[in-house]
Amino acid sequence: MPCLRNFSADGPQRFTTISRLACGLLLATTLQVCAMTGTTAPSSTQQASTPPVRLRIVGGLDSVSQYTRHEQPFWTKVLAERSAGRVQAEIVPFDRAGIRGQEALRLIQLGVVPFGTSLLSQVASLAPELSAPDLAGLNPDIASVRRAVHAFRPLLQKTLKERYGVELLAVYAYPGQVMFCKRPLSGLADIKGRRVRTSSASQSDFIEALGGTPVLTPFSEVMPHMRSNSIECAITGTMSGNTIGLHELTSHLFAMPLNWGLSLFVANGASWAALPADVQILLREELPKLENAIWAESEQETLDGIACNSGAARCEPNRRGKMVIVASNSREESLRREAFSSTVLARWIQRCGPVCARTWDQSLAPLTGINAVGR
Repeated sequence: MPCLRNFSADGPQRFTTISRLACGLLLATTLQVCAMTGTTAPSSTQQASTPPVRLRIVGGLDSVSQYTRHEQPFWTKVLAERSAGRVQAEIVPFDRAGIRGQEALRLIQLGVVPFGTSLLSQVASLAPELSAPDLAGLNPDIASVRRAVHAFRPLLQKTLKERYGVELLAVYAYPGQVMFCKRPLSGLADIKGRRVRTSSASQSDFIEALGGTPVLTPFSEVMPHMRSNSIECAITGTMSGNTIGLHELTSHLFAMPLNWGLSLFVANGASWAALPADVQILLREELPKLENAIWAESEQETLDGIACNSGAARCEPNRRGKMVIVASNSREESLRREAFSSTVLARWIQRCGPVCARTWDQSLAPLTGINAVGR
């Protein structure tokens, strides 16, 4: 089946939207046929003669720890072991699958991608209300983002299922997204007048609120832009920035996370319903473990990235930077909150409309003390 090569781990090719739709629909059908092997767990005798349930997964970002240490091993090894071979899966990262982040949710909704991961910030182009728990400036630490996700999850799950026919299976977090800068800075106020790499609309809103100029830039282009001086600061993960060498081009790191790069692992409703009941139960039991492991990795990697960028001896020699770490304080916390309330939240509501205001007030206003209705 030629189109399946596009989703293999051997090197997916880019293809047009039309061919991708056709290929995906064929893939979804194949998955459903593979999945319809019964609704109860087979006995050992039956298992020997029953074909395994085969899943094809579009995962998160390639080469980052969340994918290489957790997602990929879970789907290719752990799940097969815990199901005694009943479930077998292949996974490819979405940035190698020919899928633009902005179209991921739509493709999952259509069944082109039956099981897939989508960055919450990029889902906003189709469903801006879903980006609420990871708006830039909302969660300055891991405890905050955990509380936000916990409060918002019921609405997130309900909206995905009722409006898009998609089943929410997990919410992942990448490490804290912080600011790397070439020139010295003492805090957020020093962003005024600087060109800053951003990766989402809410990050851009946050930078504009501080008087900076946002430059929406794909992760793969951060280093070329930094070398050419078209940007002088970049918002990215603490360890992600270190991995690509930002610690060699920048001198100061503002350590307060601006957001966390939340992503969703979801299933097309029909593809999920086609799975045997025992496989659904297994995934419901095992995916929370994967989710918890990824969150723990993100929390630790946020700290490890800061340590490596500042030159901690425990880091590999090629990862040790000499960056000045600019810590948060009450003044920075006040600036963050003001930028979020006056600009980020207000513009998000403008883009999304009354549904976002209601969504915010139902879920996140009690946590923040910031109301949306009446803006």
